[in-house]
Amino acid sequence: MIKPNRKKLVVVGNGMAGARVVEEIFKRAPGLFDVTMFGAEPYGNYNRILLSNVLNRTQEPTEIFINPLAWYRDNGVTLHAGVKAVRIDRERRVVVGRPLKRDAVPYAATDAGQEEKTVEEPYDHVIIATGSRPFVPPMEGFGGPGTFLFRTIDDCERIADFAKSCRKAAVIGGGLLGLEAARGLLTHGVEVTVLEAAPQLMIAQLDPESGQMLKGTMEGMGVKVFCEKITTHIVREEGRITHLLMKDGSRIDTDMVVVSAGIRPITEIAAASALTVNKAIVVDDQMRTSDPSVFALGECVEHRGKIYGLVDPIWEQAGVLADVVTGKNPQAAYLGSKLGTKLKVMGVELASMGETKPASPDDEIVVYREPRKGVYKKLIIRNETLAGAILLGEIETAGTLLQIFLGGTKVPERRADLLFGSPSGVSLLKVSDLPDNAQICNCNGVSKKQVVESIQAGCTSVAKVGACTKAGTGCQSCKGLVAQLIESYAGGVASDPSEHWYVPGVALEKSQLVAELRNRGIKSVSEVFRQLADGKEHAGSKIGLASLLKALWPDEYEDERDARFINDRVHANIQKDGTFSVVPRIYGGVTSPAELRRIAEVAEKYNVPMVKITGGQRLDLLGVKKEDLPGIWKDLGIPSGHAYTKAFRTCKSCVGTDFCRYGVGDSIALAQKIERRFQGVESPHKMKLATAGCPRNCSEAYVKDLGAVAIEGGKWEIYLGGAAGGSVRKGDLLVTVDTHDEVLKYMGRFMQYYREHGKYLERSYHFLERIGIETLKKILVEDSLGICARLDADIQKAVDAYKDPWKEAELPKYPRQFSGPELANVLEVAENNG
Repeated sequence: MIKPNRKKLVVVGNGMAGARVVEEIFKRAPGLFDVTMFGAEPYGNYNRILLSNVLNRTQEPTEIFINPLAWYRDNGVTLHAGVKAVRIDRERRVVVGRPLKRDAVPYAATDAGQEEKTVEEPYDHVIIATGSRPFVPPMEGFGGPGTFLFRTIDDCERIADFAKSCRKAAVIGGGLLGLEAARGLLTHGVEVTVLEAAPQLMIAQLDPESGQMLKGTMEGMGVKVFCEKITTHIVREEGRITHLLMKDGSRIDTDMVVVSAGIRPITEIAAASALTVNKAIVVDDQMRTSDPSVFALGECVEHRGKIYGLVDPIWEQAGVLADVVTGKNPQAAYLGSKLGTKLKVMGVELASMGETKPASPDDEIVVYREPRKGVYKKLIIRNETLAGAILLGEIETAGTLLQIFLGGTKVPERRADLLFGSPSGVSLLKVSDLPDNAQICNCNGVSKKQVVESIQAGCTSVAKVGACTKAGTGCQSCKGLVAQLIESYAGGVASDPSEHWYVPGVALEKSQLVAELRNRGIKSVSEVFRQLADGKEHAGSKIGLASLLKALWPDEYEDERDARFINDRVHANIQKDGTFSVVPRIYGGVTSPAELRRIAEVAEKYNVPMVKITGGQRLDLLGVKKEDLPGIWKDLGIPSGHAYTKAFRTCKSCVGTDFCRYGVGDSIALAQKIERRFQGVESPHKMKLATAGCPRNCSEAYVKDLGAVAIEGGKWEIYLGGAAGGSVRKGDLLVTVDTHDEVLKYMGRFMQYYREHGKYLERSYHFLERIGIETLKKILVEDSLGICARLDADIQKAVDAYKDPWKEAELPKYPRQFSGPELANVLEVAENNG
């Protein structure tokens, strides 16, 4: 609501820079401005750094929002979402915007997709934070079907949807964003090729040796990498992409193309408003443009001849701009940024700061390398200060190095301490000696002063400081620095039990919670809150508690459906348009002509938009209306495949000894036994299994949550904790056995132990790394704790309690279970919760 006597501030751009500067302004002068924001995308503000997680499906779009719509309402901000500001009328002092059509590209340089009507907002000050758009190198054929950019949530959805019909994908660009796009595409089952015009990957952050090492690591993950490749033509046949032609005359086969080859500042609104634009919008040290009432920051600005494309400079610019525009410190000045960053590329940790190559013969170079482990560390020391550093594969000292680099601190005489830490364990850097404006958390732009103020306000644990300031909630590498500050200013780090609670609404870690549930006989979520949380319900804890209770009381669990996610309430996986996917159980990936005909007839009868073969050797019926679910289940006459819940999903198999010339074990029969035994068994997270009839591993058993691999002599190796999604990990060998029954026994033991001790939403590979394979061998094979008989009995109870949830087609559990829209409510809740 507009209040009289308040100045009018219009922010053009609702990305990370625009939202951050508004937050900084509210901290300094919460009642000074009526704030209006224009955002070309139809959403709240989200973290673009996490877009690769959306593409690879490890995070939902709603999980990467920084400021949900509720934040704008709570702070009185008027948000024009989906409206692109096109001009600043400096004579009338209004900002003019135009709504975008739903399918318009928000970062387009033209007026394509804009509606004719306009939106006008008066201003006293304007802040331009339009950011940047992807750069598309000159090539023929880009822009048609099968070509994509990688910049927004909608881009991720379009890429993921198209990848479903492809076998091969090419990513043009071997920088950070290009490699993150490649990582995301891998999870969609396509062969990925990365094409980089430069002689190496990530040329801005790495030197040639570390670039080559990263290339080898990526190729080990199954990504093809070609450097010094320039695409000239995207070739199509019958409307579909078939291949790319390179400048050197070579050809790359592909079905789709994603371009992520750098960024260019979005400056059209400044140019249309007669502001000074060079390579970007020109600003002074106070972040003013050539019009004193118009400011700018972020990737769209040029300051002292430089354009910055990283987050840290944006946070610094936002602080200066907020000081100036609020009058808190009119002389505040942005003098440029020293660049350093910590990130994860294709699952490989990397830290890079300053220069990557020596500038003169007097520069001291310190290098440590372990090529087999993919570890590379390099320091460039000039005049006893750190001029640059690269850490690849191991970055434990990155936080200290970054502070030494940013502060210009003298480096220690023993250079190895910078790479491996002091042998005495004494910190190389006294964080308490850093200036107040020193950046502690680079992910969220949290300064030392902000951390200290939170400590003095009573936040004496790392978790509480994080809740107060967001420090340590990003990549988490700054947690050590936060702990040092707590030590200095509070005399010690307080233990925070909440860090170990199973769910935030019940003050117990998992083993304590399990003991209470068993001792008290608690079998419903509502009873948990009544007995263990003083009657206070916590919505975010319900799903985790429901999963645990069902694992503990398979026969007696009281199923309160309001405690379950929509997928578990209707036994199908909700899609982005509010429809559902139906995946029937196909034991071991083996079906029959009659079963296939039945699935085809059902798909035709209910007008199912897509039938997709899944990576787990099943058929997925996508786009099913909620009200059609019961009818489809009845007509299929096949049990649920549990593809929607945190449970045993499927057991993939190869041909084994039935037809394969190389098979040494009957992998199909074993896979079918596994599926029939463990179907419906719930767990902290989904479990994907596989059996391989020989070590050639055609069914990818080595990289499943649990895998069984046949070896010579009729034996089977059982592997735990494999992964091939957002994380890639070969499983660890638990035990080698002689029979199918033994495979079932040890797999069941691990499942039950994981069900009892895994944290909610902790994948099996993280659980295994936390517990350790040697410890698991002692517990599950050697019976060091004397619990194996009990684990066997408890998993048998879970097996015996199995009921096909699709039988609810005959008798729904509650009214409107299969009628009425759900998506709007789900998305609204997710959006309001950020």
